[in-house]
Amino acid sequence: MRDPLWPDEVHEGHKLPSGSRLARYAPFIDDWERFCAAASRPMVPALRANTLRCPPERLWRALEDQGFALEPVAWANGLFCCRQTGLARTMEHWAGWFYLQELTQTLPVHALDPQPGESIVDLCASPGGKTCHIAARTGDHGLLVANEPAGRRHPPLLANLNRLGILSALVTAYRGESFPLRERFDRVLVDAPCSGEGTLRKEPAVRMGASPSTVRRLAALQRRLIVRGYDLLRPGGVLVYSTCTLAPEENEAAVAHLLRERDAVVEPVAWPVDGAPGLLEWGGESFPEGVARCRRFYPHHFDSGGGFVARVRRPGG
Repeated sequence: MRDPLWPDEVHEGHKLPSGSRLARYAPFIDDWERFCAAASRPMVPALRANTLRCPPERLWRALEDQGFALEPVAWANGLFCCRQTGLARTMEHWAGWFYLQELTQTLPVHALDPQPGESIVDLCASPGGKTCHIAARTGDHGLLVANEPAGRRHPPLLANLNRLGILSALVTAYRGESFPLRERFDRVLVDAPCSGEGTLRKEPAVRMGASPSTVRRLAALQRRLIVRGYDLLRPGGVLVYSTCTLAPEENEAAVAHLLRERDAVVEPVAWPVDGAPGLLEWGGESFPEGVARCRRFYPHHFDSGGGFVARVRRPGG
């Protein structure tokens, strides 16, 4: 039987490859034509200044002196766009002065809002971009656990922690859904493994969309990860759940599952960029009202990639 969530018909006027499964999102994306147009353009590289190594102004001067034209991102200090290639070959990059990072992928840490001295766990940490961002936001003060279950993903994680000079982090290798409950944390980030459809501007193959079996397999894992992440919180603690995909099964459905299993509360966030609210219905399933406080980001919102972020609080404390 054909899966009703993956219709055979292609949305009229789409600009994606013929037969792309992403066409199933046309009914809820706020401006389908602008989405398709943005998705067809290459993404401008972005970089985040590592304030543990140098102030943004010093990084700006150092790269400008080498002929790189940096464009400041208005909504975040220390974020820049650069339309030139070769940034990763500079001495400043190897010295850990900056991290090449998609603008959308800075938003989960914005929602997490980590504070100096807190205990924090990044449950799915490699390659370490968000872990290092958390450390910079806390001034590298506190306890930061970078958990990554896949041994083959440890080298890039450790390399980035060392390159950016992170001293507050320790690396663990537990399966995220089985992370020990001996300790409780002030904040937990679950940047879950996902189908990656939001990276379609960087990965042409993703423009065809994820298969139904891939989405179902990942959604099952994501439900386990978000519940374990919540259980790791102290009363009053904050969980951020994020993905770089567009699939509601991997986004709103995961948050809805948590709200049904635990007494979690989805909190609003003062976002610095445009986005869309979380969906309250998909594929015949209705989600709790709190899911609308989640946030979806599309390539046409602020010329970056696609993603999803939810901030959840554990009552008490």
